[in-house]
Amino acid sequence: MIARRQARECADYNAPMLNFFQHPRGLVTLFFTEMWERMSYYGMRALLVLFMVDQVQRGGMGLTDEIATAIYGVYTAAVYLVALPGGWMADRLLGGQRAVWVGGIIIMSGHFVLAVPSVATFYMGLILVVLGTGLLKPNISALVGQLYSPTDPRRDGGFTLYYLGINVGAFIGPLVCGWLADYNWHYGFAAAGVGMLFGLVQFYYTRKYLGEAGARPESAASAAYRRKVWLGVAAALAALATVYAGALGGAIELNARAIAEASAVVIVAVAAIYFLFLLFFGGLTRDERLRVIGIIVLFFGAAMFWAGFEQSGSSLNLFAERYTIREFGSFSFPAEWFQSLNPFFIIVLGPLFAMLWTALAQRNLDPSTPLKFAFGLIQLGLGFVVMIGAATLVAEGNPVLPTWLFFTYLLHTTGELCLSPVGLSAVTRLAPKKYVGQMMGIWFLGASLGSLIAGLIAGEFDPEALSDMPGLYWQIVLTTVGSGLILAVFLKPLKKCMTPAEEETK
Repeated sequence: MIARRQARECADYNAPMLNFFQHPRGLVTLFFTEMWERMSYYGMRALLVLFMVDQVQRGGMGLTDEIATAIYGVYTAAVYLVALPGGWMADRLLGGQRAVWVGGIIIMSGHFVLAVPSVATFYMGLILVVLGTGLLKPNISALVGQLYSPTDPRRDGGFTLYYLGINVGAFIGPLVCGWLADYNWHYGFAAAGVGMLFGLVQFYYTRKYLGEAGARPESAASAAYRRKVWLGVAAALAALATVYAGALGGAIELNARAIAEASAVVIVAVAAIYFLFLLFFGGLTRDERLRVIGIIVLFFGAAMFWAGFEQSGSSLNLFAERYTIREFGSFSFPAEWFQSLNPFFIIVLGPLFAMLWTALAQRNLDPSTPLKFAFGLIQLGLGFVVMIGAATLVAEGNPVLPTWLFFTYLLHTTGELCLSPVGLSAVTRLAPKKYVGQMMGIWFLGASLGSLIAGLIAGEFDPEALSDMPGLYWQIVLTTVGSGLILAVFLKPLKKCMTPAEEETK
């Protein structure tokens, strides 16, 4: 009786909120699932490099910056890469709801394995988080879309609320995990696991509101086909386990930087082969070929952007730990807290940018996609201009105030808001209809390439050669701002590649 009364009270409490937003109840389920998953992901990510380079006596791994940042790059790149097979498995084997549930369990297990102090459990934990994220991340986004019909006017608003959940989680994670890691690194990793546990519990008890969205695989497959696929999955996991066991036992020698460099080459080669095949053998019309050329430009522009942006979890995180004043009176805050600035700025500035693009479009002044990409790359570069000033002070032997990183992350966020959501939208508009799904995979492949390059760049920052730091930031500035200026210079031909997806009058 008490339980039923509490359930009615809870329903009465939630009803006004749901009526106010006028969205399906399932959106609340996915909002909080993704919020807790992102809390766990970004909370752990904020600790990762700092834990790896910390002294063994203090509970860290004692790795060099070069190795730690290369591992970070491979890890973040792998998270994007496994989204491709993860989405495929949901479509053909699991269904979206089951993929989210299983993926969440694997992620939670990975974080708790990371909480066990051992080299073996550290790498095993990373592998589990990667595999689980590959199942959960692409499919929970797909579930949001399945809650609405293609013509439902609430669709964009639903994705906006969902995106808010992502950033609320990303904001909370570094604060909680960073604070606990100050006492013990593994408390921070465990906190990430608890966050994912909360997400799983609420998903389990509220997934009935998802209805038929993702309840079963999109593509019907025969039992024989499913058995073959599961055998293939089992073989792939067995091969991964064999390599892992061989590396731990010393039979296989793995070099993180060499793996990152080789992976970057492979990704570029795969992308090049795919685009060439599409252009010459994809059966495209002239206009479709032009649009594919536009996507190629956006692919490399995005990779360049993420190569700089992903310094947040590596070189900029180390800068916050080693060279930034974090003590104010008797209070000292963890370096990981700087990782909450980006999601905070997105929460505050995201609606303003959305209103800005709408207002400009109403006046026929909305910048074209390549111009927005140029703005994004230039603002990213300006963020590193700020870091040149901070690095110059550090090279002279002075610690710096947190304001330097504050303004760096602010500029990086405004750059992200110009590029990331715009790029996603552009790829769906420009891609030939029969290749839309593959093109979205290629877009995430660009993010993966950028993450690998970011880890390699971060490894160039040597704590024993502080005088080199301003010059390294100058290289990033020249690369990112230069790329943005090139896009701006070739704006007219690029706009032609994106018609009729975008108006030629822009």
